[in-house]
Amino acid sequence: MVLDKIDKQILNTLQENGKTTNSKLSKIVGISAPATLERVKRLELAGVISHFTAILDPEKIGFSIMAIVNIGLSLSSLSSVAVIKEEFTALDEVIECYQIAGANDFILKVIAKDIKSYGEFMNMKLTQIEGIQVVKSSFVIDNVKDKKLLVLDLDEEYEV
Repeated sequence: MVLDKIDKQILNTLQENGKTTNSKLSKIVGISAPATLERVKRLELAGVISHFTAILDPEKIGFSIMAIVNIGLSLSSLSSVAVIKEEFTALDEVIECYQIAGANDFILKVIAKDIKSYGEFMNMKLTQIEGIQVVKSSFVIDNVKDKKLLVLDLDEEYEV
């Protein structure tokens, strides 16, 4: 499936505002509302649009601590990476998790209500996962850029 200019306009618009109505979206891209809806459904079925969601401001709902946690595994636990991934996935405090290549094995983005809650998370949950050898926490002072948009060039060809 190759994305045409209209598909890319739909994707750019929905990334900026997922609540854009189908009627407004059809006016933006210049095709009928039923045709627009059909394209959105096709993009969802193809997996280009994975889901729609609301993005919350953590501080406004009481989560004042955000940490970036670098995890190093012991060499003996490399065979159980799948189990470790499942354990990270099960932790509510972990809002993003990346397996990486380099000095560490994983990077976690963790939120907590306060430093005491973060300490409890570290001591009672994270460090209890078998195979973790190194945990290095860095605390976010300011969110300078948190862009979730993938801006699609209307003139570039994308094949999905």
